[in-house]
Amino acid sequence: MAKLPTKNDSNQLEKSQLRFLTCGSVDDGKSTLIGRMLYDARAILDDQLLQSRKESDKYGTQGNNLDLALLVDGLQAEREQGITIDVAYRFFETKARKFIAVDTPGHEQYTRNMVTGASNVDTAIVLVDAKKGILKQTKRHSAIIQLLGIKTVILAINKMDSVGYSEKKFNQIRDEYAAFAKKLPELDFVPIPISALNGDGVTSLSKKISWYSGPTVLEYLENINISDEIVFKPPRLPIQWVNRPYSNFRGFSGLLQSGLLSVGASVTIFPSFQKSKILEIYEPGGKVIKTQAGNSITVTLETEVDISRGDMIATDSHPPYVADKLAAHIVWMDKTSLLPERTYDIRFATSESKAQIVSLDYKVDVNTLNKHATKTLGINEIGYCKVSLSKPVAFDSYRDNKFTGSFILIDKESKATVGAGMIDYPLRRASNIKWHSMEINKKSRSLNLKQQPLILWFTGMSGSGKSSIADQLEQVLLTRGHATYLLDGDNVRHGLNKDLGFTDQDRVENIRRVAEVGGLMVDAGLIVLACFISPFKAERSMARELFGDNEFIEVFVDAPLRVCEDRDPKGLYKKARSGQLKNFTGIDSIYEAPENPELHLKTENSTIDELVAVITAFLESRL
Repeated sequence: MAKLPTKNDSNQLEKSQLRFLTCGSVDDGKSTLIGRMLYDARAILDDQLLQSRKESDKYGTQGNNLDLALLVDGLQAEREQGITIDVAYRFFETKARKFIAVDTPGHEQYTRNMVTGASNVDTAIVLVDAKKGILKQTKRHSAIIQLLGIKTVILAINKMDSVGYSEKKFNQIRDEYAAFAKKLPELDFVPIPISALNGDGVTSLSKKISWYSGPTVLEYLENINISDEIVFKPPRLPIQWVNRPYSNFRGFSGLLQSGLLSVGASVTIFPSFQKSKILEIYEPGGKVIKTQAGNSITVTLETEVDISRGDMIATDSHPPYVADKLAAHIVWMDKTSLLPERTYDIRFATSESKAQIVSLDYKVDVNTLNKHATKTLGINEIGYCKVSLSKPVAFDSYRDNKFTGSFILIDKESKATVGAGMIDYPLRRASNIKWHSMEINKKSRSLNLKQQPLILWFTGMSGSGKSSIADQLEQVLLTRGHATYLLDGDNVRHGLNKDLGFTDQDRVENIRRVAEVGGLMVDAGLIVLACFISPFKAERSMARELFGDNEFIEVFVDAPLRVCEDRDPKGLYKKARSGQLKNFTGIDSIYEAPENPELHLKTENSTIDELVAVITAFLESRL
């Protein structure tokens, strides 16, 4: 457990600002605790207090008394349900310090909101309902707190009034949490008994907890030391934009995430490793000689260098990592599970790239903190993985700098943030593996074959007619003198993909491998016909990105599910309906239909000859 602070700590800054988070399970009293501190600190305006009293009459849970939680819960849904959904920020101050209180939801489904709130705080208050004890969400939030680099927390054992202010109950919960916290590296805690509703232990002690002699919650928050350590870390300036207000001025603007910068400092631009010196520094108020972390600045350099958004300026003595592969913890935030090998957009500070989870090493059981092998991550789960990037990026480890050592993953189709990552360390690709330039290339192979290489990607549900159409099309193309190859979904599973099943993860890997093979065949100058259900938009988009302009033609072979079932040439739908075949597309696994395919073939009322004629007519101008 952590050492209690004292009011005489010499390095305590007058009126410093502390950001703290409240977290824990639902109904542990997080909002009530913040409401109590706001109320006792007289940080509520008279009109706000009057409005809260009216809302207490309508939504409150404390009878005729003021419902303190309503001073924090701002959403209509929160007031009606009596729970916190969104992250709420409340500002107040005492004689000793200024505070930003961050109230986060306790429901498991809103864990992603908690991660957002916890990403930039100095300390946290983990609340536990004294009657319920330590719950799964208590442990989950504690694990996330530790991952996010918060080293000391208050364990506020709340609702002591519901257990008769029992010292025995307090000690029991404290000891149970201590046993759990031993498994969390570098996480220390201070246990405090409180009743947020009645005020005991929050801003003052009471005779009801006379057996307790430590600080109140507010006293601890007022006196905890927070060093401005980010200022003393190596400087990191991720470039947000290149500032060109007129022709003879070229500045580089961004938020200085850490460290100090001064005019004349020798710097390196990453990932390009260009070197220069700081010529000028501008803050919003004008030109300065030096600046520190937290300031939005524009710098100019002594030499002309090529810099763009996403680059990072740092000093020579303490450079960031530059790599295209890394190891990281990920908190998954989306209802659609993380799928290894699926391509996501990734964002570090101002830098953006494409990313694939090339291996998922394990997930963490938040109850035991044990590590378990896994092939995927579900919503609110925490895992450790290897991430491959489409280009080298400058970053730090999260333990060294949480601002430049973190990232978010974004779904390519929905553009939703699906994961938050904390970088552990870079992974180096083998330095002896390089792209070799060959004398014979795609262009020369195409000229030799007298055709334009491309891939026709046939997608549609089983029984839609993909293979039949592609087979006849290949015959037509061969008679016209074209060099072709047909990649069929069933055929590749006899060899290349015989190790894969039909889970979502395996389907992603199946398409990734096929797309890579198809890319090699197009590079060889061939016309490739690829027939795969390929049910997910993300993987079809990934496949498209491997090819050049006009080289990828998506052919949506569209047949209603009932038609596919009536045809059922392999008897698969019958097996799926009876439960003999799991993860079958269209039955218990989704098919995401293309939205803008180059060709949309409706097969219900058309013959194969008619459909092949449509494709050949489309290709005449391209081959």
